[in-house]
Amino acid sequence: MQRRGEVTLGYVLEWLGKQQGGPFFLWFHLWDAHDPYSPPEPFRSRFPNAAYNGCIANVDATVGKLLDYLRSQGLYDNTLIAVAADHGESLGDHGELTHSIFLYDATIHVPLLLKLPGNRLAGQRVHAAASLVDLAPTLLDALGQTPPPAMQGRSLLPLIGNPHPEDRPSLATGDHSERSFGWSALVSLRIGKELYVQAPSPELYDLASDPGEKMNLFLGNRATAARLAIQLDNFVKRISAGAPQPLQDNLDEKSREKLSALGYVASGKANRVAKIDPKDRIGVANDMHDASLAIEEGKEAGVIPLLLRVVAKDPEVQAAQYYLGIAYSRKGNFAKAIPPLRKAVELRPDALMAQYELAICLYETGDLNTAAAHFEILVENRPEWTDARYSLASIYARTARPQEAAQNLLEVLQGEPDHYRANLLLGRMLFLNGTFAEALPYLEKATAVQADSREAHSFLAEEYEKLGRAEDAARELAVANKLKMEKQRP
Repeated sequence: MQRRGEVTLGYVLEWLGKQQGGPFFLWFHLWDAHDPYSPPEPFRSRFPNAAYNGCIANVDATVGKLLDYLRSQGLYDNTLIAVAADHGESLGDHGELTHSIFLYDATIHVPLLLKLPGNRLAGQRVHAAASLVDLAPTLLDALGQTPPPAMQGRSLLPLIGNPHPEDRPSLATGDHSERSFGWSALVSLRIGKELYVQAPSPELYDLASDPGEKMNLFLGNRATAARLAIQLDNFVKRISAGAPQPLQDNLDEKSREKLSALGYVASGKANRVAKIDPKDRIGVANDMHDASLAIEEGKEAGVIPLLLRVVAKDPEVQAAQYYLGIAYSRKGNFAKAIPPLRKAVELRPDALMAQYELAICLYETGDLNTAAAHFEILVENRPEWTDARYSLASIYARTARPQEAAQNLLEVLQGEPDHYRANLLLGRMLFLNGTFAEALPYLEKATAVQADSREAHSFLAEEYEKLGRAEDAARELAVANKLKMEKQRP
C-alpha cells in the first residue's frame, strides 16, 4: 500500500535518467504524511512531539532532492512543476482523528504551488479559492494547449497577478461514511467565505469570521443556506450531466446473480443512510481507524472486544463487521470470522477485500464450493488479482475441475512467471496426469524461485525419476531430505 518517499524517489531518478533529453510527464506520489505518522530520522528527533509535522518535513526534503536533481541536469528552468495534495488531516479537529469523513478546511484546504517554465510569474501568491479540478486545465494552458471541453475545471493562470482574483465555487464530496459505515455521505460547496455542508443536520459557516468552522449558522440563516443548497444541487447536476451512471454496487450482473444465489439480500441500508449524520458517530469512525491500525500491526486480539461492542450497538457498520472478521481470521479462528465477514459482504457487496477474506475462511473450514463462488466473483471483477485467481485454481484442482484449474494457473503465470505456488501446482497436476515432459519446466521453475522448498525439490525428484534422469533425481531428493532435516532441528 505504501513505501517511503526515498524509495519512490529512487525509481523516479532512474526513470528520468532514461528520458534522454526528450519531453516527459512525471507524477511523483508521496505517501509519507499519511497516518500512522512515523517520520524517519532526523525528522523524528526534530519533531519529537509532532510526528505529523515530521512527516511533512520529510516529504519536503524528498521533494527538494528531486528539484536538486532537476537543477543538476539542467532541467529545472524549463520544467513546469506543480505541487498539490489530495487532502489534509483533521488531527482532532471537529473530533476527527485523521481524514475521509468530514469536509471542513482541516482536510479540504490543501496547498497548490506552481513553477512555470522560465520562472514566469514567479514569487506571487494568489489569495483566491480554487479547486484541484482546475489543476489539469491550468497545466495544459501553461503548455500552450487548449483544455478539452470535457474538463470541468478552468485554468488558474488568469488569476495570477490579478489584484482582485475571484473565488471560484469549490465542491467537495465524501462517501466513505456511507460505504464503510452506512451513514449519510457528505457534500459541501464553498463560495467565497461561505461553506455549506449538505448533511442530515445541514451546516453553514462564515469562514471570514469563523475560520475554524466552530459556529453553525444554519438555523439563523436558512435563506442563505437554501440559496447555497440550490446552487449545490445545480452544480452537481451540471457536472454530472452525461456522465455514465455506475452500477449500484459496482459489480457486474453475473456477480450480483451469484451473490443472490449465495443468499445475500439487501440489508435495508439505503433507508438508514439519510438518517445518520456522521457528526453523531465520529467516535465510531475513530475506533474503526484505531482497529484497522491494530490489525495492520498484528494486534488483533486487543481490538476484538472493541469491535464486538460496536457491532452489538449497531450491526450495520460494515467496517466493524469486516475488521471483526479479519481479527478472528488472523487468530486462526476461521469459523468465528465467517459470520461478520458475510455481514460485511451483505452490507457492501462490492467490498472485494471482504469477499476475499471470507473466501479464505470458507476454504480453511472446508466449504470449497462457496469459497470458489466468491473467488470467481473476485476474478470476474478484478482479472489481474493474482492471489484470488491462484486460490480459485487451487480449489478447482481439489474439486475435480482440472482443466479450469490449469487455465487459471496459466493466466497467473502469464502475469507473474515467477509465481512459486502456481508453478508448483501446475507442474504437480501435469505430473499426476502423466504428462511428464510438460510438467518439468514448471517444477524446475518452482525450485528456482523458492530454493528452500522441500516440497518443490521432492516433486522435482519424482519428475526426474519418471523421465529416467536418475542422477538428477538423486540430487533433488538429497536436497529435499537435507531441507527436511534442517526443519526438524531444534
